[in-house]
Amino acid sequence: MTDLTKYTGMKICVAVSGGMDSTALVHYLYKHCLEYSITVCALNCNHRMRGVTSDRDSRFVKQYCAELGVPLMCFEWNTDERRTESSARQWRLDCYAEAMEKSGADCVATAHHLDDNAETVLFNLARGSALSGLTGITEGGKIIRPFIGCTRAQIAEYVRANGIPYVEDETNFTDDYTRNMIRHNVLPELEKAVPGASKAVYRFSRLAGEDEEYFDSIIRERGLIVHENGAVALNFCKEKVIFRRTAVKAVKDIFGRKDYTSATAERLYELQFAENGKKFGFLGLTAYSEKGRIVITEDGGAIADEIPFRSFGGAFGEYVITFSKNPPEGRALKFDYGKIPQSAVVRTMRAGDRFTKYGGGTKNLGDWFTDKKIPLRLRGGIPLIADGGEILAVCGYEISDKIKVTDETRQTVYAVCARSDKQTGDKTNA
Repeated sequence: MTDLTKYTGMKICVAVSGGMDSTALVHYLYKHCLEYSITVCALNCNHRMRGVTSDRDSRFVKQYCAELGVPLMCFEWNTDERRTESSARQWRLDCYAEAMEKSGADCVATAHHLDDNAETVLFNLARGSALSGLTGITEGGKIIRPFIGCTRAQIAEYVRANGIPYVEDETNFTDDYTRNMIRHNVLPELEKAVPGASKAVYRFSRLAGEDEEYFDSIIRERGLIVHENGAVALNFCKEKVIFRRTAVKAVKDIFGRKDYTSATAERLYELQFAENGKKFGFLGLTAYSEKGRIVITEDGGAIADEIPFRSFGGAFGEYVITFSKNPPEGRALKFDYGKIPQSAVVRTMRAGDRFTKYGGGTKNLGDWFTDKKIPLRLRGGIPLIADGGEILAVCGYEISDKIKVTDETRQTVYAVCARSDKQTGDKTNA
């Protein structure tokens, strides 16, 4: 039914749900394991999303794998996390990784087939995806799809000819889900109108995949995506066809957002030509125009309104501030601790804040940020030591002239402000 030559000598862990496709796959690999020197094991993920039927399916998988003599690892979702299609997928991927580690398998095989691929391509096309969303279901990393070139009808015939048992997922027979609508209504009619349509869609998705590989090489060679301090910068690119792919790659592969559309990529492209500080919010992300490039950040959680300075513990949003009496290594702010009022707090910027620069001269804090060329995307999270609307220190940058050290200072304190990098977890001076 399918050629397994490229998997020769591998240890393959098959994801078996109990449905027709996955039981056919574990049967096919097991029956051909000697021919291709393949070692087969299996895993089952019980999402517990369908009550007793989920448990029924898992019991069936255990029995069937035992009959074949295929070692099986079972996983159950017992956390309190809300179950969604997205969270379920992530949980499965975590199970796959754990199963490979425990079994020593080279990869996990899933039973996605040619019709699944067509459903994915049509679904993404209908929702306005860019070409990158039309590459369909591909093999990548440690996940393989031995049946990706087989039709659902071919798999059904293999199951019938070999008397392979399986269980039905009752949700497959409803039109409650968009993909089921495509599976039950769109694809059958498309095949009637254009026989072999699913195979043609498959060929198209492979060609689209080749195009994407080519553009990925251009993105890498030009250095169009840059990681910096928890954000992702997209360097300026006038060619729209390349920039759109750069934007989609960042949104999908780095931030894990899959609900993007071609309109999203279009807005990001146009943002390159906007004035500094212009921004565009989408999918829990915010993109900023910054010196001819685009910087994308993940929307963070709420930061405490304010923390009394005298009881401040050091952590504030994405920053950690440490105070010491002795000069630390590297950059630090030095100030007169006795000049910090009891009423002072640590907070972020507010409308009307004013700052007396070191050396004199009072400015609106926003104007001071602009003079210092501090990006708009960073301003709202920078910790400030403030007394009312008077800013005494912009942590990591400058102190107010009002708390500078003089000959009369009795207690000098040094402050170091570090920002946690979301991508690496490292601390970087800010």
